[in-house]
Amino acid sequence: MVGVWLCYFLLITLRGAIVGLEFQDELLWRRALVCLIGVGVTALLWLCLRVVEQRSLGIKIAVALIASMPGAIMIAQANRWVFDSIEEKVEQQMGKDRGIALRRDDAGNLLIDLPRTQMNEDVEDVLPQSVLIAPAPTALDQWKMTFDLAIGRYFLLLAWAALFLALLAGAQARAAERRGERFRSAAKAAELRSLRYQVNPHFLFNTFNSLSALVMTGKAERAEQMIQTISRFYRHSLADDSTGDVTLEDEIDLQEHYLEIESVRFPERLRVRVDLPSELAGYKVPGMILQPLVENSVKYGVSVSSKPVTISITAREEYGRLVLTVSDDGPGSAGDKHGFGIGLANVRDRIEARFGNAATIVSGATLTGYETELRLPMVKHG
Repeated sequence: MVGVWLCYFLLITLRGAIVGLEFQDELLWRRALVCLIGVGVTALLWLCLRVVEQRSLGIKIAVALIASMPGAIMIAQANRWVFDSIEEKVEQQMGKDRGIALRRDDAGNLLIDLPRTQMNEDVEDVLPQSVLIAPAPTALDQWKMTFDLAIGRYFLLLAWAALFLALLAGAQARAAERRGERFRSAAKAAELRSLRYQVNPHFLFNTFNSLSALVMTGKAERAEQMIQTISRFYRHSLADDSTGDVTLEDEIDLQEHYLEIESVRFPERLRVRVDLPSELAGYKVPGMILQPLVENSVKYGVSVSSKPVTISITAREEYGRLVLTVSDDGPGSAGDKHGFGIGLANVRDRIEARFGNAATIVSGATLTGYETELRLPMVKHG
């Protein structure tokens, strides 16, 4: 509001300086007063538009068109009231510049005083003779002048209203975009949380089966060791945000905890190899993203084999991507048993929800066993 009326003030002042209007000092403060009144009227128009800011664009335009007219008349009337007191000075200055005497009588008529010599030669006085130049304006004339001034102010108020509605539409569009982004983020977080929670029951099912086998075979000491290891595992896994990322170092450390649990069940057959370059340890990955892959290697590689099986977890950078590999040298080569069951499907859905098309998963039998490879974006701050 202030910006629009300040621009108007500067333009009118510049115009007055160019055309050479008299009494610039007096005109200046009067013009500033009218602009302040204009700011106040514009504030009233703003309040009217705020009432309908959530309505359709057509209604807001109609309110702007209707409410601007009485506002423009108020500004025009204030303009006439402020400048009426200087009008007589301007008329007198005009007459002085042209060598004539201009004045208004009590009725408001504009007169010129002309000198007149008396016929009596004994009287040397010169008496003025008044000539009517313009009659006093009628009430209709006053209204026409006010309306003429109001037209210009009307379009000024409409210009401000158009600017305000444009800014309001932009602000509402940005607010809607932010709300949409929050909704998308909430939906994505809910999806990630749901997928993450799928891992826990699956893991519990396998570990309790292992624990049950130890108890039934009378291996109480190893069962107790397994329970303690499970406790450490869950204390570690539940400490993280279920929808957040963790460092690759923490993720692999968690898998080592899990393999420690399984080593109680398969002390002679389970071997573990981890290859994590130190420069990659701080990169972020979805929490427990490797868990289903490691579980599959235990289930389809170690548990069905009669000889030692090595489960390998490796990380490397390749063409600006983080490549994670979980493999085993079990009997996977004899047939593709791992498949895309619950575990692999969960990993696939989680990386798709987290990274979209920027992440891929490839899984299948190799010449020496079975391997699953994840290619993820390099995320330093998850």
